This record gives sequence, C-alpha cells and structure tokens, in this order.
Amino acid sequence: MNDVLMSRENKHPHGRRASFNLLAQQQQQQPKPELEKDWDVGRLWMTEERDYRDCVDSGLLTALLLGPLLSASALLAVLPAVESGGTLGPLSARWLVEPPLQSSTVPPIVALVRARRNMFEMASLCSFLISIHFELSRRADIRMVREKEEGVKGRRSLHKSELRRFGSYVGIVLITSSIAVGVKTAATTTGSYLWTELSMFDVIIVSLFYQFCLYVMIRLARRGFTLGELCFVAQCATALTMETTNLTISRIWPISTPYIKTFRLPTPLLIYQLALIPGCLLAGFLLSPLLVLSRNIAQKPLHRLRFPEEKLIHRRGLAAGVYAGFALFIGGVVGVWTQWCLGWRNPWTWAVFWLLQGRRSWSRLVMLGYWGILGSLSVAGWNRQLARQRRYRHLHTHGTGHGHGHGQNRTPNGGASQDGHVSESAIQSPVTASSSVTEMLDAADKHVPTLGLNARRKFFHALAVFMFLPGITIDPAFSHLSFSAAFALFTFAEYVRYFALYPFGAAVHVFLSEFLDHRDSGTAILSHFYLLTGCAGSVWLEGPKPILELTGVLLLGVGDALASIIGRKIGKHRWSSVSGKSLEGSAALAVSVWLFAVLLRVSGIVDPFSVWKYGSAIILGSLLEALSMQNDNLVLPLYVWCLLVLFDV
Repeated sequence: MNDVLMSRENKHPHGRRASFNLLAQQQQQQPKPELEKDWDVGRLWMTEERDYRDCVDSGLLTALLLGPLLSASALLAVLPAVESGGTLGPLSARWLVEPPLQSSTVPPIVALVRARRNMFEMASLCSFLISIHFELSRRADIRMVREKEEGVKGRRSLHKSELRRFGSYVGIVLITSSIAVGVKTAATTTGSYLWTELSMFDVIIVSLFYQFCLYVMIRLARRGFTLGELCFVAQCATALTMETTNLTISRIWPISTPYIKTFRLPTPLLIYQLALIPGCLLAGFLLSPLLVLSRNIAQKPLHRLRFPEEKLIHRRGLAAGVYAGFALFIGGVVGVWTQWCLGWRNPWTWAVFWLLQGRRSWSRLVMLGYWGILGSLSVAGWNRQLARQRRYRHLHTHGTGHGHGHGQNRTPNGGASQDGHVSESAIQSPVTASSSVTEMLDAADKHVPTLGLNARRKFFHALAVFMFLPGITIDPAFSHLSFSAAFALFTFAEYVRYFALYPFGAAVHVFLSEFLDHRDSGTAILSHFYLLTGCAGSVWLEGPKPILELTGVLLLGVGDALASIIGRKIGKHRWSSVSGKSLEGSAALAVSVWLFAVLLRVSGIVDPFSVWKYGSAIILGSLLEALSMQNDNLVLPLYVWCLLVLFDV
C-alpha cells in the first residue's frame, strides 16, 4: 500500500498533489500585472522569487515589525506586575504551577522585565540583519537589470551550484554578523542605550543562528513561506533557542549569572516546552542523514535503484533507525537535560503526578480524555468521510465504462492475471464487481454529504473552540504544556510525512492532502502548525488577563470561520481585486468575536475587561485580516494580542 501511494509521489519531487503542479503551470502561463508583487524592495540574499509562496504581498512589514511589536507588547504586559509583586508575576492565580526558578539576587518578576527588554532588543537585531539582506538583494537586482542587455537572464549568482550558493550565503552571514558586532561595540564604547541588555555573546549567537534558520527553512520548506512569515518564524525559533541556551547557562554558572534570561517565567512549563519543541527540532537535525536518505529512496522509481527488490527492506531499516534515534535522543539527552533543570526530579514521574494536581485530582485526567475523544473521533470521522469521498469520485470517473477488450490483461492491482485466474484485489474492486452491487454502492455514496475544501479546513477551526476553550478557561497551565506537546507531535508527524518514513508516511500525506489550499503549495505543510500556534500563542505569551489567553481561539475558531462562511455566502463588496476578502466577512469577524467575548464576560468565565477597547482592537484586527496577504492563522492572533495589551483592555 505504501509503495503504491509513494509511486504517486515519485511523479512529483516534493510529494505534492498533481493539482498544485497544474495550478502552478496555469499561473505561470497567465499574464501577470505590472505591480503584482513588491519584490523590488529586496529579499534574503541568495534567494529568488520562486523560493517563496506565490503572494501579492511579500510581507516586508511583517518581517521587519511584527517581532519588535510583539516583544514590546510582552514587555508592556509585565510592567504592571512589578508594582503588585507576587511569585508568578503576570500570571493569575488560575495558573496552577510551581513558582519559577530565580537567581540569588534578582527577583523573578524583575528578571522577567529585563529578559523581555532583551527580547525586544533581539527582535530589533533580527530586523537589522534582514534589512541588510534586503538592501544587498535589491542592489543585486538593480545590477541584474543593467546586465540584461548582455544576455544574462536572472541573477548570475543564482546560476551557481548549490555549494557555491551556500558559500556565498555564509559569506554574507559573516559580514552581517560582523556589522552587528561592530554596532554593539560602538554602542558600548560611546555609552549609547542601543542593545544594552544584549551581551556580545547574545549578538554573535543571535546573528549566526537567526540567519542559519532562514537558510534552512527556505531550503526545506521551499514555496511554503512568504518573506514575512519566514522571518517571523525564524525569530520565534531563535527566541526559543536563546531561552534554552540562557537557561542552561544559568544552571551551569548560577553564581555568575545575574538573572535567568528567559522571556517567560522559568517555571516547569517553560522547561518542558524547551525540551519538547527545540528538542524535537534538534533530533531531526541530528538524524537528517537518515531522513534525507529515506525521502530519496521513497521518491526514486524501482528501475532507478541498484537493488530494486530491496527497496522495502531499506525503507524499513531507515525508518527503524529514525524511530530508535528519536526515542534515544528524547528519552536520553532531552530527558536528562529536563531532569537537570527540574532539580534532578524525574521528568516522567513529575508529569504523571502533575496530572493529579489540578483543581480536582481528576480534572486534568478528564480534560486529557476529553481532548483524546474529540481528536480521535475527528480523525476517524474524516478518514471515513474522505475514503468514501474518494471512492465515490472513483466510481463516478470509471463506473460508466472502462474500454477493456476481452483479451486484455488487467493490472496487478485490480483485474485478472495472465493465467486467467481472478485475483483477490479484483474481487474486492468495485470496478469489476457485479453491476447490481456497483449500483447499490453508487446510490449509497451519492447520499454522502461532501464538503468543499474551505468547509473541511474551517471544521478544524470550529473544533479548536470545543477543544481549547474549556481547557484555557479552566486550567491554562495544563493547556500551556499540552500545546507544547501537540506542537512536538505535529513536528514529528511532519518528519514522517515529509521524509516518507515507513509505514506511516504515505498515510499521513494522503490525509493532509485533502485539506490543502494554495497556501500549502510548498514542500512542507504548515497550516496545522499555524492554526495550533495561533491558538496557543496567546497562552504561551503568559499575559496578565484571562481574556488575552483566549485571543487566538476566539479569532480563529469563531471569527475567522464565520468570516469565511458569511463572506462566501453573502459577501458582495470586496476590499480589493486581489485580496478576495469582503466587507461583509470582515464585519462578521469583528462582530462575532466581540459578542462571544462579551458573552464570556457576562457569564463570569473571564474577568471584567473594557468592552469598547476590546471592540476597537478587534476592528483593527479585522482590517489586518482583510488587507494582509500573510497567513491569518499565524499573524492575526499575535497582532490582536499586541493591540489588546497596548489598549490596556
């Protein structure tokens, strides 16, 4: 079964559906307007337009401003907690978690303020680095235009081999990092207030790792990101890496470390998140040779293999090596690091006992079971629905006639063999079954309700409300840890799909392919990551008010879903000819989220907040959703969270 499914992927190097390749060919053939994109402002060095997702808006402002805006809002959110004090800082009493780690001299809340100042300066450093890339790339484009008359098509440097392109990128990374170090040195020498919380070590590590992330992501997830999404996701990865590094340093040299430089309170929740998410990414990086080899073998047709009869054996061996490597790394290296950060408490037993420390001894177990039931029913239901839907499409396409002659042999997967005997697969195939059975199956499948792509995607938005809203309102600390575990699980599932790990790779790919739209036309599938991050981001940021924690769930689960439905049903007034968003859909988003939030306030589920300030922030968020071409699931919740903090809702 896996070989049959992978044979479809062999036709396309990135394992995508044929419809996306056809769509890309049609888009290339269609004439493009003069101002279709804003790539003239530049891009990352050694990249070109085809490396990014096809989008009218490259996301330049998102790349430069979203990171600093988010970090500044996070800093502003924690300032009121300095006056009130308390061991949990901005977290309310609803967060049932241990007190954070602290140094011997600086209280946790003061350390958090300084750490978030460090985060803001780190975000400004990242924006500074990519602005250099933009300028260098823009100048290279200008030079390319001047050289067109000499017969050079495209940027000459992009015609180099991959190794030479990587070498050129490394050279630019070293140059930009040296410039950042020079700016830091000049600021320290002159007594300037620029990057005062960033040490020279921070500047060097952030500069190198951030640009490394950009290159790896644009190569592995080609056409999966816009420029803005790429830069912001790389900033998030850099922030997690710096938190892991700083927490490790504070444990190695506790006396010489003035404060623990983590951007959230260093509670066990943060320790587990850093173990799960960066740990899973690091495991994939260390096992990359096996992963790449698995993908290459799965994509190659049998006639191109040296030992085609051993293909399945090789795939099984590579998959076993990857699974064993993940188990050893997570259970060994990551487990020991987590135990060390927890004060040598066993992380597995700690997690088990922590499950019994909710509002009631059984509340977290019930919540875990509730999530498991909803998730299992959703996946099982969609598997059945999609299987019947594909079956109906097959019957509709081939049921009217097949054009086989009486003397023709059938294929091995369904039909008669050469010796005249009927195979088992032929008996089970609806194409070769009796006409009466075929008619019965056809009539039954015609009554199966079929959902369009948009409805299938919005189903998971609505599911997020039912799954996440009770958990966040009742036990945000448990939701925090559960979101981290879910993100790590998604990452592992993407490894399995992207690198075609036996035996689950093809099944995961086929399932996810039914929910893809034009924003998933790249090699990596990112929509479920964005949806989870949009819902979990407002919890991971650890804001001071309960209404802030629900920002992502309300916007994506309620507002975005209703905006899409109403916009498609009754939307007539478009914001622009290229956005496809309607005024009616934007109004539905703002009104539905505002009403739902007011209902939560009236029912006492969340603490009182300024209804009118909240409405103003939601209106501005609906404008961003209408006018921005970036992925709403990622950008919209974080942008509105920043507005809610700035408006002091």
